[in-house]
Amino acid sequence: MEIQKKIKESYNEMVQLRRWFHQHPELGFQEEETSQYIKDYLRKCDLRVSSIAKTGVVGLLRGNSDGPTLLLRADMDALPIQEKNVIPYRSLYDGRMHACGHDGHMSILLVVAKILSRFKERIKGNIKFAFQPSEENGGGALKMINEGVLEDPPVNACMGLHLWSFLPTGAIGIKSGPIMAGREHLVLTIKGKGGHTAAPHEAIDPIICTANIIQSLQQIQTRELNPDQKLILMFGKIQGGTAANVIPEKVELEGTIRYLFEDDSMNIDDVKQRIEKIIRSLCDAYKTDYTLEYKYSFPQLINNESLTDFIISVVEKCNIHSQKLNIVPLFTMASEDFAEFAIRVPSCFFFVGANNGKKETSYPHHHPNFNFDEKSLMIGTEVYIRCILEYFKTYNKK
Repeated sequence: MEIQKKIKESYNEMVQLRRWFHQHPELGFQEEETSQYIKDYLRKCDLRVSSIAKTGVVGLLRGNSDGPTLLLRADMDALPIQEKNVIPYRSLYDGRMHACGHDGHMSILLVVAKILSRFKERIKGNIKFAFQPSEENGGGALKMINEGVLEDPPVNACMGLHLWSFLPTGAIGIKSGPIMAGREHLVLTIKGKGGHTAAPHEAIDPIICTANIIQSLQQIQTRELNPDQKLILMFGKIQGGTAANVIPEKVELEGTIRYLFEDDSMNIDDVKQRIEKIIRSLCDAYKTDYTLEYKYSFPQLINNESLTDFIISVVEKCNIHSQKLNIVPLFTMASEDFAEFAIRVPSCFFFVGANNGKKETSYPHHHPNFNFDEKSLMIGTEVYIRCILEYFKTYNKK
């Protein structure tokens, strides 16, 4: 009851923190101002604070006795989006916006750190509060891991949450097994021979080849894949040509492959081989050349069954504002590089509903009008704290 009282008393602070972060968005590996703000806050909580992964931050809370180490992670980076919200805490920077809830994730984790730092006697082990740069474009989680965030002391388990505008406030989206898609970033260049549009027979047109490649690749997911296996291949960037009457030398494309495979009957390497086979055959047919590369990737996020069942059991007991939380089993084809933690240590990632029908909080993530119900900050904070305390209690009984 004492901790729950602290959470309620901290609500206004959560909102203030979230709004400060929202007004000061920074892109991946550029989170300098954000990083300094977090460090200053954690030091006031009497945590051991260190820098990692360029702009990342780790705060270490040591409990009153030896035990396991639990890592909690919040992402820090914003998106290159021009905000359209008309709100007092609108982004101060043109072309940058927190449009995915990371501002809320940071405020939740900071308040969790502050409250638990005052109850060290209940922590029989250690907690690492990891603030990760560059989640949106990937690379931040792996860089933190490569620089030792899972070591000294070694991490036994990881937890992460995501505010989610597709769920109503008061719902918790969680399931064991695959929950978020793996992602590959595809870069394709089709090379032809430039010329005049009045004499196409003297040129090699990369545009028509590209059009057929885009169409033909869709047959993989609609004709060749078991419907039980989930795959999305999308191109979000196409560049080619400089004038209406000029056949260009090349066309450049970038896209993503997202996959959520429930079993081993299909793997991403098989898909990539099939993609290249289709590209190669069409380039041969249209007398073009090509280059194909994958800039970066991260695996699908798979929740540990035991840890997930444990968190569900804790959530089922939560009673926030005299209401039970609604547990929703879900998965999404969105991707998360928290998956890098999950393939190394037992981990669980879950969603905190943040859509209030009475407020303008129904826009999808990455939309210029994205916003979330700030009441979800308190829910996320309480779920985290209850799970953490129960985790150490349960672990140390073994």
